[in-house]
Amino acid sequence: MIEKLLIFSLVFVLCISYFISDSVEEEQNILSKSIQLVGVQIPRQHGLNGQGVKIGIIDTGIDFNHPDLFGYGISGRVIGGYDYVNSDERPLDTNGHGTEVAGIIGANGNFSGMAPKSQLFSYKVSSTGEMVSSEYIVQAIERAITDKIDVINISLGVNRTNDGLETAVDEAVKKGIVVVSAAGNNGPDNETIGSPGRDINVITVGASYNNITSSLVSTFEIDGKQYSAIPMLGVSAIQKPIEGKIIYGGYGRLKDLENLDVKGSILLEQRGSDTKGERVFFSQKEKNAADSGAIGLIVFNNQNGIFFGQLIGQNSSKEYYPRIPTISISEEDGLKLKSMLRNNTIAHLDIFYHPDFVAPFSSRGPVSPFYVKPDLVAPGVFVNTTTLNGKYNLTSGTSIAAPHVTGAVAILLQKYPNLDPSSVASLISTTTDPVTDAYGNVVPIEVAGSGRLNITKAESANLIIKPHSLVFNPSYENPSETKILQLHSINNDTIPKLKVQFLSSEPSLVFNYSVSNDTINARITDNIKKIGNYEGFIIIDDSKTLYRIPVLIHLTKGALKINQNDGKINFSIDYPEKWSYAKISLIKSDSHDVKTTSITPQDTSSLSIHDTGEYWIQADIKTGNETDHAYQTLIVNHVTENIDLEDVLHIPNKQLVMIISILIITIIVGLTIRRR
Repeated sequence: MIEKLLIFSLVFVLCISYFISDSVEEEQNILSKSIQLVGVQIPRQHGLNGQGVKIGIIDTGIDFNHPDLFGYGISGRVIGGYDYVNSDERPLDTNGHGTEVAGIIGANGNFSGMAPKSQLFSYKVSSTGEMVSSEYIVQAIERAITDKIDVINISLGVNRTNDGLETAVDEAVKKGIVVVSAAGNNGPDNETIGSPGRDINVITVGASYNNITSSLVSTFEIDGKQYSAIPMLGVSAIQKPIEGKIIYGGYGRLKDLENLDVKGSILLEQRGSDTKGERVFFSQKEKNAADSGAIGLIVFNNQNGIFFGQLIGQNSSKEYYPRIPTISISEEDGLKLKSMLRNNTIAHLDIFYHPDFVAPFSSRGPVSPFYVKPDLVAPGVFVNTTTLNGKYNLTSGTSIAAPHVTGAVAILLQKYPNLDPSSVASLISTTTDPVTDAYGNVVPIEVAGSGRLNITKAESANLIIKPHSLVFNPSYENPSETKILQLHSINNDTIPKLKVQFLSSEPSLVFNYSVSNDTINARITDNIKKIGNYEGFIIIDDSKTLYRIPVLIHLTKGALKINQNDGKINFSIDYPEKWSYAKISLIKSDSHDVKTTSITPQDTSSLSIHDTGEYWIQADIKTGNETDHAYQTLIVNHVTENIDLEDVLHIPNKQLVMIISILIITIIVGLTIRRR
């Protein structure tokens, strides 16, 4: 039993609550802004409200005593479900997290969620919101399959891989259920999406800001160089950018500033203190800086990465209010900036509203070199929703972003009940709006996927494009690669004449395409052998809707050479420089099975396969003290059935030969001894 249990961190990782209020009118306005930002108004005018769509919420339960989620059972707002914590049929929420998620999806009262007429099912897998067993989640998914749920929302997870959980999710998708998962709150570092959000078959949702006045971002520039900066909680937008000389202010204590003339300057300070046991709160740093005449404050981290600081909170007094713009930057940038201050360093700083901006806490990809994660983002900062005891909670987290997408899925399934999960994922992901940073640049795909949810565009679109993202793997030997996009008209209309373009910041990549009936052949060519990972978007215009297809390009020095024959895939490496060894990993795209082998410049190798479908292949090539990579995708349409002892016994062929040889020698020696 112990081996089957895997403990997941839950609410604190995926949901950050800021305050609770009883003011229904004020809260309703804030909630409506988040669902209006994603375009729910037009579908609502078309009568699309999730009617008849069954939504399973795997979480901490739902408070079905809340007036906006009232009633449990066939005549209640929550139709059914199960409590895996207490092993009973009444999954009542005592934590609040599940009720927050449910409110965004389907509240129907003072608040109106995304799909207020949908049928909610609650699967309670945690009571405290602190930990949950993976076994409970798997059981909840299995129950949702039995209950014939249309879409599952999972606003919890881990920052690591769990194959058992992902296998359960894959099974649900095979049964026709759309699965939506929160990306996680482990940003802004890359490679922080865990299970089930890392699964290719899940719609994985990151968090963007909300369309309210709390959606503040900042820009920070020195001599034209742009730095990543986050405004601290409590500051306000400024009427115009500020400009001033940067002065280092230590840790922002009075003793650090007493001999400095900082009037009219922007202070640079370090987070924390250099005195053991001393705590210098951000509010103290800001107050001391403002009292000294500074016009702005920059606080850099005391550990790797950037951080989200709070000026107003439990460590600030009721009388305190911030007076000057205050931002946070990373430790790396802070130390670099500190070393520059011997010169007369002038900085430009601005704080302004920008709702389509990815939250710093939102987990990032990549999770694999073969597909894109997250798929998209949705409002997940300062979103108001239902909570316990008939109240409403202003809250943040990717767990709050995911239910916006789940509600959008319900709207699409009400309009098109026969859409399969991959078609729903395509409509949701290809009709997003671009998400930009504070400087107006489109953010990387591993941060925001295709962009921010726009259900107005998704509901009115008529093209399903598969896959909804592309990965190209050109190399020195093969500088061009072609990928196919399959097109399908939802209304079975003739595919209209399309305008296709490729947007990328890398000028060395050349894009060509051709359209034939229901396919687009997209070709990318590298012209100058500039090794690296690049990205862009294929934009498809059918004169009614602009579709956005995220594109990743892995331009590698080496190339994998693959030959398939009689159920075997044979591998070799083409590499322009000296290499000594390569590990080959073979992954079936629709499973979590990985086979490995190794090759050298002198020897080739092979792996057996028994199923048709798509295979992903990665080579980790040892070159001196470094490891390079090469990638390839293989489509297998026919397999000859052969019995492979390596697969049956799970022993590599080389070891198998050694074992058989030892057995033969042992038998011969034994027979020789017996004859004597």
